[in-house]
Amino acid sequence: MNRRPITDVDIYSDEMLDLPYDEFARMRSLGPAVWLDRYDMWAFPRYSQVRAALADWKTFSSGEGVGVEPEFNEIRRGTVIASDPPEHTKLRALFSERLSGRVMRELHENIEARAEKLVDDLAARESFDAVGDFAEVFPVSLVADLIGLPLEERDKLLERSRGSFNAFGPKNKRGLETFHVFEDTKKYISTYGTRDRLTPGSLGASLYEAADRGELEPEQVLPLMFSYLFPSLDTTVSAIGHAVWLLASHPEQWRTLKAEPSLIPAALEEILRLESPVQFFARSLRADYDAEGTQMKAGDRVILMYGSANRDDRKYVHPDRFDIRRNPVDHVAFGAGIHNCVGARLARAEVHALLGALVRRVDRIEAGPPMRRLNNSVRSLGSLPVVVHVGERVASYA
Repeated sequence: MNRRPITDVDIYSDEMLDLPYDEFARMRSLGPAVWLDRYDMWAFPRYSQVRAALADWKTFSSGEGVGVEPEFNEIRRGTVIASDPPEHTKLRALFSERLSGRVMRELHENIEARAEKLVDDLAARESFDAVGDFAEVFPVSLVADLIGLPLEERDKLLERSRGSFNAFGPKNKRGLETFHVFEDTKKYISTYGTRDRLTPGSLGASLYEAADRGELEPEQVLPLMFSYLFPSLDTTVSAIGHAVWLLASHPEQWRTLKAEPSLIPAALEEILRLESPVQFFARSLRADYDAEGTQMKAGDRVILMYGSANRDDRKYVHPDRFDIRRNPVDHVAFGAGIHNCVGARLARAEVHALLGALVRRVDRIEAGPPMRRLNNSVRSLGSLPVVVHVGERVASYA
């Protein structure tokens, strides 16, 4: 007998985006696949179905887009995130080569130096905003330099990144405002992402060189640059902000990390699992599919709920608990399979460097009340006042 669990909950409402996890648990209790009545789409709230879908691109296609709205999906069609093999394989290879292990090793020293300087500067201030003064500073300059973009208008990159992610959701207030930002973003890329404005030897310049060699069409260069630049920003900001918040809110975990810095990689994976930067991406079914007795039809759309999957108690023991010894390397915060986030290696390097610098420089972190920034796809903080204690010095909130 075919089961069709249904919910009329709006997963993109302000209330859900602010505090989603209780409702995620209720959705997981309904079944492996839940019909979203508001959007005429399926949702996979459990880990096993999300993981299986990410491993099966032939059935769960990205080629028709990974957002909710057909209009936005059409705009992004044929980019790295919205394509299937063989096109996806070719496009992703252009980034994979540029972000190979060798290239990352060369970047490592630069990333470490930037992290040490930023943490030293903020530790001297003692009180600061862990989002605006810390999380948002690092990725923008690093990624823009990597792509080779000029200095003009870098201060608007995060706003454009957030607009890009809002567009993956429905045409709610955030989504409607996004389309204006999206047009502005395309104008920015077409103005500053030209061959003559990019730094020689940069990732952006290498895309033009690939077009010269016939490895991609010239008209694909700017959309590919867009595909790497903006997803690499707000997701990393999310991870950094949540790292500070979680470690400040769990002083016993911070003390453990201080005593055992070798746990930094495991702590990073636990932060990504518990507060997954990207909460939702969609797929299109290319064939009928049986989700443990729930029958789905070819042509149906399904939202993969990364944030819910990573807190599934069928997969993780005490999934709502922050435990830096857990080391959940199989989480889906950066996706999995062929669509594993192309910038994941860089994001991990950035957060790892900042956590290392904090552990070496700071004795204790205190955080005030966080303010959440709502986005249709990315879960992030808008501000987080913190005080850091270095040695015997103690400061009060600014």
